[in-house]
Formats: sequence, C-alpha cells, structure tokens
Amino acid sequence: MFLVIGATAHFGRQTVEALHEEGRPVRALTRSPEKAGLPEGVEVVQGDLAVPETFAAALDGVTAVLLVLPYGLDATAFLEAAAKSGVGRIVFLSSGAVADGVDEQADVIAAYHAGVERAITATGVPATMLRIMFPAINSLAFGMQLQGGDVIRGAYADAAFSMIHERDVADVAARVLTGDGHEGRVYELAGAASLTQAEQVRVLGEALGRPLRFEEVPDRPLREQMGEFMDPDFVNALFDLMAATVGRPAPVNSVVEDITGHEPRTYAQWASEHAGDFA
Repeated sequence: MFLVIGATAHFGRQTVEALHEEGRPVRALTRSPEKAGLPEGVEVVQGDLAVPETFAAALDGVTAVLLVLPYGLDATAFLEAAAKSGVGRIVFLSSGAVADGVDEQADVIAAYHAGVERAITATGVPATMLRIMFPAINSLAFGMQLQGGDVIRGAYADAAFSMIHERDVADVAARVLTGDGHEGRVYELAGAASLTQAEQVRVLGEALGRPLRFEEVPDRPLREQMGEFMDPDFVNALFDLMAATVGRPAPVNSVVEDITGHEPRTYAQWASEHAGDFA
C-alpha cells in the first residue's frame, strides 16, 4: 500500500493517478474525502497532519509514503508515527532551493524544506528527496491577468527556469516509491529546457492562440502587494530566487529520463494541456 500525503494537490493527485494506472494499491489522505474527486478504486481516508488521532488508520499496512506538504506545515508528529508503524520508505517533494553542506540556508523556503528533510532523516526510515525549483503549474498565476488582456506584467522578464510538468514529477515519484536503489538519494528534477519568463509567456500565447507578451515592472511594488496577503519573508525569498536566475540559463538534467525512461515533457506540452485553465 502506497500512501500519498497531499493527495488532492497538483503533485499528489498526479502521483495517485500514476500509481493507480499501474494497478498499485494507493491510499490518499485528505481532510475532505467527499471532495477528493480521485479515480474509482483509490482508497481515500479522512485525516489531517495536525490531528495525530487520524494517523493510525492512514498508516495501517503502508509500505511507502509520498509527502507533499504546504509551506510551513510541521510534519514531525506524522513522521514519528510513520516510523513506528513500520513504513519502509519515505519520499519527500522538497525544494531545489535547499543547499547541502551549509550551516544556514539562504532563505525561509530553503530552511523549511531542509528542516523537513532533516526530520525525515532522523526517523531512520529509508528516504529519497525529490527537489524541484519552479514547476510549470506556477504559470497558472498568469490566469487572472489574462482575463483583462494579452499582457502579463511581472518582475524579471529574463529570469530563466527549467519548468517541470507536474506529471513528470509524479512519474518520478511513482518510480521511486515502487522501485529499488533510491534510498538515501537526492534528485534535482528539471524540465526539458531553460526558458525565460518572457519566453514562457510567448509559448503560452501560442498554445492559447493569443499574442501574449511579458511586460517587466519593478519588483518592489509586487513584493509589497503580495506581502499583504502572504508571509512577507516567503514572498521575498521567492522573488530573490527569481532574481538570482536573471541572465543565467536554468540547469537541465537527465534525471526524469533516467528514472522514468521518458524525456521530460516540454513547457509547450504543458501549456497545450492546460489551455482550458486560462479560458
């Protein structure tokens, strides 16, 4: 039995579907099973990482766990329960911002994910870390602006990312959950190519049949605006990560293909598949 934590979020849902398509027994943990909308045959259980009383039912008979966490959530109690229950493997969807071999992480995003990685390691359960930096689904944030025209305004037009398709992340997670030889490994997952934000908007426009363009604006007003409804430290960390990529092609590697046997999906594929989300 494979347990997915965060099963109704993008990466968790896709991993549940990937495992289910392979005929693997998969259990999804969610606070609202009636709203999960997962494929028939997936075992959906009610639970919450903030409610330890729900852990026993979720972990019963589980072989391996995929952990997809919202930023800031404390999973220590769940990890301790997983270790005691006899789980044989933990796979954590971490952040590419984490730096190894340093005394202090550069920002709050890296610090949070590094802390979870340490907590997992402390359980003694064999584990694998999957680190991603900028997933393609971040582009969904463009949707609101596209309701008012064909111009996307944002900071850092030349910030470059190797945007990774959520299904590629899920395919890797499924292989690592069910295969051998991944214990103790840290995988940096990357997309098919490095694209600047301006290039991403152009590609998205081609998929939507619209002449989209990216218009660069100063970052400070955006930081302040987002900081009004999000953790300002998180916002500043995110913008700093973006700023650090300006003029520097994003790294691309063969990890997705090495593990799954197929090349990573392109950003153009992602844009075409998600065109309906921008309608």
